Amino acid sequence: MNYALRPLAFAVALGSTAVHAAPSGESTITLGEISVVGNANKSAMAGSSRVLTSVDVLGADRIEQQNVSTSWELLGQMPGIQLTETGQGAESGKATLRAFNGEGYINGIKTLIDGVPSNVNSGNQRFTDMVFPLDLEYIEVVRGTNDARYGLHNIGGNINFVTRQGGHYTDARLTYGSFNTRELQLAIGRESLNFAQNYFLAKQQSDGFRDHSDSDKYSLGGKWFYTNDDGDFSLGLVTRVYHHEAEESGFMTREELAASRTRSDPKNANDGDDRDMHQAALHLDWQPSDTLNLNSKLYYNRYDDDRQITFTGYQPGSAPRQRRQWDERQTGMLSSLSWTANDWLTLEGGLNAEHQDNEYRRTRFNYSVPTDFDATPARVQNDDAYTLDNVGVYLQAVIEPTDSLKIIPAYRVDRFYGETDLPGGIEADLQDYGSILQPKLSVVYSLTPDANIYANWGRTFQILTGSGAPAYMTAGQTSFAPSINTGKELGIKFSPLAGTEARIAIWQQDATDEVANMPSTGTTVGLGETRRRGVDLQVNARINNRWSVWASHAYQEAKVKSAYTASGTSLAGNEVFSTPRYISNLGTDYQLTPDWRLGLQARAQGDYYIDEQNEQGKYGGFAVLDVSAEYMVSPTLSVDLQVKNLTDYEYEYVWYDNFFWGGDDQPMFSPAPGRSAYLSLNVKL
Repeated sequence: MNYALRPLAFAVALGSTAVHAAPSGESTITLGEISVVGNANKSAMAGSSRVLTSVDVLGADRIEQQNVSTSWELLGQMPGIQLTETGQGAESGKATLRAFNGEGYINGIKTLIDGVPSNVNSGNQRFTDMVFPLDLEYIEVVRGTNDARYGLHNIGGNINFVTRQGGHYTDARLTYGSFNTRELQLAIGRESLNFAQNYFLAKQQSDGFRDHSDSDKYSLGGKWFYTNDDGDFSLGLVTRVYHHEAEESGFMTREELAASRTRSDPKNANDGDDRDMHQAALHLDWQPSDTLNLNSKLYYNRYDDDRQITFTGYQPGSAPRQRRQWDERQTGMLSSLSWTANDWLTLEGGLNAEHQDNEYRRTRFNYSVPTDFDATPARVQNDDAYTLDNVGVYLQAVIEPTDSLKIIPAYRVDRFYGETDLPGGIEADLQDYGSILQPKLSVVYSLTPDANIYANWGRTFQILTGSGAPAYMTAGQTSFAPSINTGKELGIKFSPLAGTEARIAIWQQDATDEVANMPSTGTTVGLGETRRRGVDLQVNARINNRWSVWASHAYQEAKVKSAYTASGTSLAGNEVFSTPRYISNLGTDYQLTPDWRLGLQARAQGDYYIDEQNEQGKYGGFAVLDVSAEYMVSPTLSVDLQVKNLTDYEYEYVWYDNFFWGGDDQPMFSPAPGRSAYLSLNVKL
């Protein structure tokens, strides 16, 4: 990684001369403002402050007035976040980081809502669709391999969507915009004496950018928390319900895209998704003494999805015409106990356990235009019932031998169990991964009150998910060892000027036996050894009381070190498909007058290869500009206008269709929306 040492050395020199800085011994950068009220949210922030890696927090003021179809789009404001915009109804896309792509093959990012695990079995991020902007307090992104709190899916980092808790407010947002988009969000908080209650309602409807892309969804949430008089005990219940019905316009060939970016082929006329999700969690925070703190969560997640999709239509047959039905239920708990032994030593131990009861049914249908999903299936490919059990424990110490030095060694161990029932009376056990050992070490040193240099090293893991082989050991199946990811990072966070935070980090992550695994299609491709590495640059600056700017640039690459195709062709040196080389952001807010505020954000991603052999060319890059204006009618009423993709830049998500169907071996496109505008009315009482 010598190519990045010069900018890091320059940053060290610059940081050492700074006058104003963030608190010593931290590596977190905050974009926007956050105001944490509830004990549960405070404990979440305290836990993340012990992760000495590149951590970013996006505050509510950068979230609550954003117009997005789904919450993962909010992360486009944050540094180094890749957005994969698949644009197919409820399967709209997702956000990833550290050169893990969003294709669904290697789901390397742990997602949480209020600290509750919120990935489905495959690792995809679908539960986070339940959360809407007006209900969010902040979003936290933790990069790297040294966070010991989480195991499953926490390969390249984690994202935590933290919602509002406590307070006294009635906030509403009513939006109308392009594609006949209508949205209502209502958030209510009431707090009296020892009891706090929060409620949230959201309803969103849209005709969609393309033909046959109507979307209709709602989300309901409630939170009830009791805190004792001393504030050292808090017990609460959080519940959410979500329903989404959406049409899917389908993927396009190159010729179809050239003819029209908004058309949907007649073969997709019956494609769509009907999705229900539920989440309930009990939160306990207890501080029995000044030196002990216990945090526990008991949760239940339910994911029920019925997706009907026609991938291609170039020939008769049942392969591309599928109905996929998931019914996944997760019951789990997380608990951590920290003990402050003295001024320089704090010990923390944690335990998590999760049990999944899952069902997956996939049926295929004969050729017709449009596909008739009410007909008798041509065949039933999956009718599976399977379990997955995970138990993980960790122990870490926070050692501060001097005011300038903080050392955090940690160790995590995970074990997995499970079994599956497949058609034909086939039963199989989850392959035995044994105890997956994950040592970690983090160090931060305060060069000055204004500059902290940090380094970390750690291991995470990937296991196979899904309902059948090779995750579960059926007869004659070759086992896969867990892929061990070893990551390291060196960075500096500093304040070169008053009101400015900056960070430069170089990182690298090596994986053994990485597998491209997509449970929904039963596709498993061994990538062997891979290496991801990159450089992250970012700065946030408040120029004065009226003007603030932020900018970031992430250079990254993901390459195969040792792997071969089925025909024996070496993939060594090839880039992992669908991974752009750079991700950039630039934004500014300007308070023109006390009543008028203007905003601008530009974001860009580079092109990426779409096939594992890197022979089909690069696609998918974009550079878009969003602008906004807000007018305060009164202290409780405001109006804002947002224009997205102001320059009407034409870009699209692209994938290569030879993976599953054995068809025409051609790129398939899903165009992103062009210029769009949204007018919103905001009420805060």
